[in-house]
Amino acid sequence: MRDSRETFVNHAFVTGYPVKHSRSPLIHGYWLKQFGIEGSYRALEITPEAFPDFMRQLKDETAGFCGGNVTIPHKEAAFRLADRPDDLSAELGAANTLWLEDGEVCATNTDGRGFVANLDERAKGWDRISTAVVLGAGGASRAVIQAIRDRGVKAIHVVNRTPERARELADRFGGAVHAHPMAALAETMSGAGLFVNTTSLGMDGEQAPAIDFSPMAGDAVVTDIVYVPLKTPLLRQAEEQGFRIVDGLGMLLHQAVPGFEKWFGRRPVVDETLRQIIISDMDKHA
Repeated sequence: MRDSRETFVNHAFVTGYPVKHSRSPLIHGYWLKQFGIEGSYRALEITPEAFPDFMRQLKDETAGFCGGNVTIPHKEAAFRLADRPDDLSAELGAANTLWLEDGEVCATNTDGRGFVANLDERAKGWDRISTAVVLGAGGASRAVIQAIRDRGVKAIHVVNRTPERARELADRFGGAVHAHPMAALAETMSGAGLFVNTTSLGMDGEQAPAIDFSPMAGDAVVTDIVYVPLKTPLLRQAEEQGFRIVDGLGMLLHQAVPGFEKWFGRRPVVDETLRQIIISDMDKHA
């Protein structure tokens, strides 16, 4: 940990293609200002073809960065090209956070940690459950499944339109994970304590199918990794049916914490002021 009185300037980034929609610069800019740290965090739009060159420049320090975040479509390439990916990113096959250490590019994935930290903050006690249902089997579902499995959830039912994709996740994450077609949704929800939407259903105001959450446990939590709109159609349905809901914005905020600490030497806190800054930005671009 750096001495807080020490003067240093570190520069970090987020890269994707496209990346102009990213709110990460707002998040990290808020923390840099809060700590009074001389540093920067900016968005870099890099094509998939140019990404391997960027990783080389990051390693030899000609890019001028101490590390950064990686978003779609570079997460798998970041994992493959990193010198020292950790176990979390290795199981996922994807990395979202990079940093330099002893001349090597290290990699991890903080999406799952962000997901459970959001639930810990906004639905205390959510993890006193034995069964969860995850809707969707795309890339976004991997970190969620890994995180709740590692938290001790004994049965995770992955429901997907293409059952083969769900079976791939069951093979990847072990015996706690079970694959199902969409027709089995109601059956898998019976007695479940957590429902997670990892699909794009309801994103940007699109319609979502009606779901009956009543088979779930009475104190179950329903959450969505989509955060635009903040209260998605699925969350609205669950709330109307009397269930606790958790929006997806906190996952975005909490996943940013470990990276900031790596790059700038201080561990930030997700507070209500930061949350409102991001919500205001979402409203501005609605």
